[in-house]
Amino acid sequence: MSPLLVIGFSFGYLGLLFGLAYAAERRVAARRSWVSNPYVYALSMAVYCTAWTYYGSVGRAAHFGLEFVGIYLGPTLMAPLAWLVLRKIIRICRAQRLTSIADFISARYGKSASLGALATVGCVLGVVPYISLQIKAIAASFEMLTHGPNALGLPVENAAAVTSAFYTTVALAFFTIVFGVRSVEATERHEGMVLAVAVESLMKLVAFLVAGLFVTYGLFNGFADVFERAAAVPDLRRLFTLEGAGTTPGQWLTLLLLSMSAILLLPRQFQVSVVENVNEDHLRKAMWLFPLYLIIINLLVLPLAFGGRLLDGAGRLDADMYVLALPLQAGRPWLALFIYLGGLSAASSMIVVETIALSVMISHHLFMPLLVRGPVGREQGPRWFARLGQLALHSRRLAVVLVLVLAFAYYAAVGHLLPLVNIGLISFAAVAQFAPVVLGGLYWQGGTRAGATAGLLAGLLLWLYTLVLPTAVETGLLADTLLLEGPLGVGWLRPGALLGLTGLDPLSHGLFWSWFFNLGLYVGVSLLGRAPSALEQRQAELFVHVFRHEPGFETGPAGWHSVASLPDVRALLTGFLGKKRTAQALGAFHEHFPGHMVRPADATGPAAPATGPDAPADPRLLAYAEKLLAGAIGPASARLLLRSSVAGVEEISFDNVVVILKESQQLLEANRQLQKQQRQLQALTSQLQQAYNQLRELDQHKDEFLYTVTHELRTPLTSIRALSEILSDNPELDEEERHRFLHTITREAERLSRLIALVLDLEKYESGTARLDKAPLDVADIITDALEAVGPPLRAKQIQLDLAVPPGLPALPGDRDRLMQVLVNLLSNAIKSCRADGTGRIAVGVQTTAGGLLLWVQDNGKGIAPEFHHLLFDKFYQAQNQTTRKPEGTGLGLAITKKIVELHAGRIWVESETDQGARFSLELPLLSS
Repeated sequence: MSPLLVIGFSFGYLGLLFGLAYAAERRVAARRSWVSNPYVYALSMAVYCTAWTYYGSVGRAAHFGLEFVGIYLGPTLMAPLAWLVLRKIIRICRAQRLTSIADFISARYGKSASLGALATVGCVLGVVPYISLQIKAIAASFEMLTHGPNALGLPVENAAAVTSAFYTTVALAFFTIVFGVRSVEATERHEGMVLAVAVESLMKLVAFLVAGLFVTYGLFNGFADVFERAAAVPDLRRLFTLEGAGTTPGQWLTLLLLSMSAILLLPRQFQVSVVENVNEDHLRKAMWLFPLYLIIINLLVLPLAFGGRLLDGAGRLDADMYVLALPLQAGRPWLALFIYLGGLSAASSMIVVETIALSVMISHHLFMPLLVRGPVGREQGPRWFARLGQLALHSRRLAVVLVLVLAFAYYAAVGHLLPLVNIGLISFAAVAQFAPVVLGGLYWQGGTRAGATAGLLAGLLLWLYTLVLPTAVETGLLADTLLLEGPLGVGWLRPGALLGLTGLDPLSHGLFWSWFFNLGLYVGVSLLGRAPSALEQRQAELFVHVFRHEPGFETGPAGWHSVASLPDVRALLTGFLGKKRTAQALGAFHEHFPGHMVRPADATGPAAPATGPDAPADPRLLAYAEKLLAGAIGPASARLLLRSSVAGVEEISFDNVVVILKESQQLLEANRQLQKQQRQLQALTSQLQQAYNQLRELDQHKDEFLYTVTHELRTPLTSIRALSEILSDNPELDEEERHRFLHTITREAERLSRLIALVLDLEKYESGTARLDKAPLDVADIITDALEAVGPPLRAKQIQLDLAVPPGLPALPGDRDRLMQVLVNLLSNAIKSCRADGTGRIAVGVQTTAGGLLLWVQDNGKGIAPEFHHLLFDKFYQAQNQTTRKPEGTGLGLAITKKIVELHAGRIWVESETDQGARFSLELPLLSS
């Protein structure tokens, strides 16, 4: 395909994105935003899927099977935690006006300029190679599209590739500056850029799916065909399983940890997820939309990878480029051009957002601290402040160019020699060094600036030594003796076997040691080092307990005292924010704290209070001004500038801090006491409600019990009354009929007596008045007596009896009559359950257990469905459940049996399945209680 045609489509596509971004910016100005919805927010988070996803995942899958999934499984596992972690970060950054991960770390640990600079340097070192990865992907895809599938046989660093990559970099730099660095206030949202990123996310998703479907259904006969043919190749069949691909559990854990850290800490993810967040509630949808996006874009990775391996039998193609090479090889150049634009979307969106995030960090923490230090006092006046504001804006634009120049230089020098995935994983390991200080800063007030500095510095140095240094050896920049023998021949200092640790892959090894020293020094120095400053303590409380504080203005100790005049503060803010934005901000402050503002000199601001123009600025105004400046130049630089440029402004002394903290502590203690009392009242209310519900339930059970008892008593009484009336009204009945009626009356009377006796017994057990007459018992004798008691029905049904009663059983302390009642009841139920056709079988057994005896009675009857097991020991259960196994009886036998067993400190249970008989087991302790 003609290079000019590809270049034309590339710049035409980028121009279309420019137009969309410009239209979005215009709609923002008209207060009709396209971006303020959760779907655009979720799609912008998909900037996580870069050229690594688009090209590198297929290459990784072609050689290592399912290993590529680890990079996407981590963010998916983190998604449910977004409401806990990411929402807290968003709330903090909105309250503190923070615009980057370096701002966050600097502000949390006492607004430290040095710590912010360290975090910035770490981000630049870690992420610039990742940006060069995107440039490499653009150059490689351009070369393949313009020279055919064999293009990767050419050196990617040839003049044409470098030139195309350079022009693409220049175009993206222009786009980044126009839509990402248009004002000095970095907290201003870039809605045009966000919309462009969301559109690019859709484009790369559609293009990747089209490529996958073309290979799966255009070059093969569907998924089954691809996998069946791959399974026939031994080298591919081993990739079907996790073990066959050779990825160890340690590698999987490393990939999960790295990707979970990256989705939270990568500068571009922080930019789109935190800085560009319009509404915290958008997280609710993004928590499932973003993982869904990751799942969809990876559905066709394996068909593409296996299809490429099958079609590229000679291995001439780079597996990273299968997505583009296979359509070209099949003679579909226009399809390949569409897929190329998808890859351009994946790479360009990452470059733009990552560059914006890094430029803000470089400006805030490397450039601006140098400008605001030193004598920039009030004598230089508003003209200096305006100049400083323009310098801040130009510094960010210069940082954009600097980042892209570094990335392009890295690509041209060594980036083309390394695989896409290797560069990406090393970058992930770099930003993972921020995890201890960020998560510790969110949830642990004890973390200090000294601990964070020591931990982060150690982590970044070990990352450089164990992961970056070996890549320099791979590219030929350093001799391989460093890896084989260690520096100066010291073997235990080898980067791949540091301190003698072997057996881990290089990535896991590097992450282990960097996190080990990072976390260890962070916690150790924080606990054992010097006490944190007042500002550190205050920032720690604001970060850890951010949801306790109202966002917006300072309502507590502001950290400043001042005799500066208000015009000085206004002039400082105007130099960075402009007259209109300053007037709006100070007007909002005046509405919240009336009486602490003056009318601007041009009389265009809000109404003036009674105080004159020379009145000192309220400390809360200085804290508010500090937050406004933090959005423009970072929290550390804002504090330095405010302290050095406005006369009479100083930080509160230590003694004043102690007084303030004591007062705050008293208020917090009073608040805690009130909260404690409130919780106690809530607990008491809950207990009363629970007791009331239990009483209602008991009352209902009582009514049901009385109804059932009445019903059961009425049945024999009705029978007795009816038969008595028949005998009375018919004296001429023959003797046999009269004898039968009298026998039935006697039987029903006995049944009535048994029911009454059982009800009385049950009442004793439930009321706790029943007493046991315990004595040492011979269990074998009790079983023998119980079997004699049920002998007639046992023989009448011709039931076979199996006994398993070993000799020499220990004596059981218990009430003989009660235990006899239990066994007779269980045996009677078993007899009633057995069939009357001579095939019935009952097993009775006993065995010793740890500290007790286990007795069981088992039949081969119809059995009991498992869902009814927990109901069997309820009162009158069998009488009310006619569809289950229903022996004749009162329905109280098993309920009383359970009570007797529990009085003996034992337990009873049933094991049964439908049509498989039932086994009732009871366990009784040998020690008398």
